[in-house]
Amino acid sequence: MNRGFYTIMAAQFFSSLADNALLFVAISLLVAMDAPASLTPLLKLSFVLFYVLLAAFVGAFADALPKGRVMFIANIIKVFGCALMFFTIHPLLSYAVVGFGAAVYSPAKYGILTELLPPEKLVPANGWIEGLTVMSIILGTVLGGTLVSERGTAFLLSFDTFASLGLTTGAEAAMAVVVGIYLLAALFNLRIPDTGARYEHQERNPAKLIADFANCSATLWRDKLGQISLAVTTLFWGAGATLQFIVLKWAERSLGMPLDKATNLIGVVAIGVALGAAMAARMIPLRKSLTVIPMGIVMGLVVTSMVFVHSVTVAYPLLALIGFLSGFFVVPMNALLQHRGHVLMSAGHSIAVQNFNENLSILVMLAAYAVMITLNLDLDIIIVIFGLSVAGIMLLIQRRHTLNQREHDSLGLIGEGKH
Repeated sequence: MNRGFYTIMAAQFFSSLADNALLFVAISLLVAMDAPASLTPLLKLSFVLFYVLLAAFVGAFADALPKGRVMFIANIIKVFGCALMFFTIHPLLSYAVVGFGAAVYSPAKYGILTELLPPEKLVPANGWIEGLTVMSIILGTVLGGTLVSERGTAFLLSFDTFASLGLTTGAEAAMAVVVGIYLLAALFNLRIPDTGARYEHQERNPAKLIADFANCSATLWRDKLGQISLAVTTLFWGAGATLQFIVLKWAERSLGMPLDKATNLIGVVAIGVALGAAMAARMIPLRKSLTVIPMGIVMGLVVTSMVFVHSVTVAYPLLALIGFLSGFFVVPMNALLQHRGHVLMSAGHSIAVQNFNENLSILVMLAAYAVMITLNLDLDIIIVIFGLSVAGIMLLIQRRHTLNQREHDSLGLIGEGKH
């Protein structure tokens, strides 16, 4: 990997670190407002909303400019969204603006990989980017939990710097720290090299952009490899976002842990994902990527065992295992999807299609979870429904791939160059 790749990784790490820390700062603001429990998962829903609404447009934007510049603009938008919380704007609205920046950021951060690297390096590259993203989740979760804790608040307010800036509450000081991390990510964005990749003039007519996006989406779903990898990653991100909130509620109900302690469990899942991603990057070449599908079925079944766990000692290894299985199967599938998208269309457009489907899954699954919480459904029932649904859908995806292979050996398409 060249130096430009590592600069991209650094920018992605700090931007994601701030995203994850800010989530828990926003949750603490909702708690301080005595907001209903159903609003907590809606925070994540508001964050991913623009991934769906802007999917037809952000791909073209990512391909219209050098991707390092696009990532810089996106981080400035995130800074603005975070800053809105200083002016008592509702956390749902502020976090939605940060999500707007993230939606702009994503096609550029993934699309630049296909411009910078050959197909055979995409699995290791995805191992790097997923590993660092997961590390940022771990540290961002711990950082967010620490910032909103009583000890963290007291520590921050002990610095005269925050008082001189007019920041008098723990929440304001925590948000200032998050803004600083976003600005650091923006500085790395400015150091990302121009890959030299240029695409034909990007359409600006909204109707034509939507039609073009619909065509790109149909192309990926029709492709025998694209449809399988897209289905897996779509399910993974929807399930992952929902599991994050299930674990927080489970920690409170079954383990008796407060929010600042429960965030450590999210970090344990993330450590497992990082280990699984690293192992997949070393063991699974692009041509063998589809062999990891059974891992998704096992993961769904393992999740259901959470209902029997009431001990922190058992909870840690169980969540690490869930994370490991997740990381091991998603990295090869993500690399395969990027490869097919790059072959069939431009990098930015293919990532936009991926983002649309994955974040639509997050919206649907989080909305379903919020409804179940509103209906006061028992948490154990929610966990069983969630785990069995993931395992069942992964089984259907595996059967679909088997049927595809009987009709035509689609695996021969892996590794081919762009038409």
